[in-house]
Amino acid sequence: MAEHPGPMAEPPQPLVEPPQPLVEPPQPLVEPVETPPSVPELYRAEALTRSYRTGAREVRALDSVELSLRSGQRLGIVGESGSGKSTLVRLLAGLDRPTSGRVWFEGREITGLPERELGFLRAAVQMVFQDPRSSLNPRMRVGDIITEPLRSRLVRRQLSADVDHAQRLAEVLEAVDLPSDSGRRYPHEFSGGQRQRIAIARALAPKPEVLIADEPVSALDVSVRAQVLNLLTDLVAAQGLTLIVVSHDLMVVRHLCDQLVVMRQGRIVERGDTSQVYADPQTDYTRALLDAIPRIRV
Repeated sequence: MAEHPGPMAEPPQPLVEPPQPLVEPPQPLVEPVETPPSVPELYRAEALTRSYRTGAREVRALDSVELSLRSGQRLGIVGESGSGKSTLVRLLAGLDRPTSGRVWFEGREITGLPERELGFLRAAVQMVFQDPRSSLNPRMRVGDIITEPLRSRLVRRQLSADVDHAQRLAEVLEAVDLPSDSGRRYPHEFSGGQRQRIAIARALAPKPEVLIADEPVSALDVSVRAQVLNLLTDLVAAQGLTLIVVSHDLMVVRHLCDQLVVMRQGRIVERGDTSQVYADPQTDYTRALLDAIPRIRV
């Protein structure tokens, strides 16, 4: 049973992150990854379709999506609300099943596998969700939240050896620039940016190959978004992760990703190197998304 926080006479103050100037984000910090042909295909999706039924009406969230991703690439998935971005990554993460179509991870098909056979995917693919206030259990201490994946029976079977939870907790707290004593505290004692760092630390705990970030900064104040984006950039580079980012904010994707797909009404309407798509968009829809980016002149 989750532990309830005891009464505190003087609750500690949140460690507020210093504000950043509200200016237009910098130009992309990543260059396209030159993926040699020898690098194996990490993900492959064929004819992915996902439909939902509401009463007598059927809503098609994904419509015959094809996708390929190699190890080490950083893929951004953009589009307006309801375009199918989050549905696609849920299928890639094995959190939902397609109505039709197939998904492979490292050459192994995951479509339709029962949960008991998805341990290899649960250990290798971790997610950072949009709102840390809802993705972190408020009744658990931060240390227990971060090491929770290590206690999963499915994940434990995939680890090469028994993991020292305390040591791994210290490692990931340092990696996300949080104080070493953070594990003894509760999520409400941290600022919004720090809670998202906790969510990132939890995702890193089992040493995954793939990090999926679904709108990772949209719930944060503008003043701390740049800090979390820079942290993700540094972690992906330092740990050799494959990154998949979902966002409606094209500037976020430009900052993080070298590959880009644009979705509309459940379909991919454009794809390519991020720099190429920004410089020479091929569809009116992509041009409209780019024109909608707010620009602040200082």
